[in-house]
Amino acid sequence: MKIACIGAGSWGTALALAAARNGHEVWLWARRPEAAARYHDERVNAEYLPGVSFPPNIHATSSLGRALDEAEIVLLVVPSHGVRAVLREMLPFVSSRAVLVGAVKGIENETLMRLSDVVRDEVGDRYQPRYVVLSGPSFAAETARGEPTAIVAASSNPDWAGTVQRELSSSTFRVYTNDDVVGVELGGALKNVMAIATGGVTGLGFGHNSVAAIITRGLAEMTRMAVRMGGRVETLAGLAGLGDLVLTCTGSLSRNRHVGVELGRGRPLGEILTEMREVAEGVRTTRSAFELGLKLDVELPITEAVHDLLYENGDARLMADRLMGRPLKRE
Repeated sequence: MKIACIGAGSWGTALALAAARNGHEVWLWARRPEAAARYHDERVNAEYLPGVSFPPNIHATSSLGRALDEAEIVLLVVPSHGVRAVLREMLPFVSSRAVLVGAVKGIENETLMRLSDVVRDEVGDRYQPRYVVLSGPSFAAETARGEPTAIVAASSNPDWAGTVQRELSSSTFRVYTNDDVVGVELGGALKNVMAIATGGVTGLGFGHNSVAAIITRGLAEMTRMAVRMGGRVETLAGLAGLGDLVLTCTGSLSRNRHVGVELGRGRPLGEILTEMREVAEGVRTTRSAFELGLKLDVELPITEAVHDLLYENGDARLMADRLMGRPLKRE
């Protein structure tokens, strides 16, 4: 089938490669015409995934109309803050019969909406229930190289989750299905906040004890929020929760962990973000999660500490002291 991948960053390109390996005709959309032309001519995305060549069935374009025409699966892989605008551009071209797959991890700052709610807000019932969330522990570079990866496709309709599972799964890319859209989305978004925290203590020079503590208590925090919003505990114990959390908090390829590490070393946030090629979603998500916690009266001590680190004092030592100085309690 024809699959459109809207977004040609590292993860969008990796998903395009995964789909192409299953024999699909894949159209990879890049906003900049010069970038699309370069990917088309050179058969590689040297900006984001150097060294991984495109097979003949990947076609790069800057035309949304060309990418979306008759596409049966549409992978939406743009930064979370750009989802709403890109959806508006897509609507004249995308088929109402297509399965729309959100492979984005974040919470909209202005509305505090999960991204499936943003999609519903923009397209109404057009994609209901043809909307699937794709999330889980998956560094783009490893997926692009064909290293074994397992992720989750979540939808309120099992048929559409099953379609994504069937068409994307391969011997190296295993897709599980789930009907807990809330839990899968929040797991993917909130783990980035925890990765900034673990990066911060790592940048301070602390070791594995500190990282393990944040991962464990971070999972409890993520679960509280997910359950409060209608998600399930077991989802957060799976690939989209614990799996993605461990990967992002410990892997050297994690952009969010990198931000935390550099903050822990004393560098200012603006300087760190300016030199990064791709978005560290956790920076924006921290603000949304912090405000959601206040709105829903959910205890989020790590999120609150990271919020202070990013938006108040910029001091990772204060973040660590704040977490360790909280009142003693039962686990």
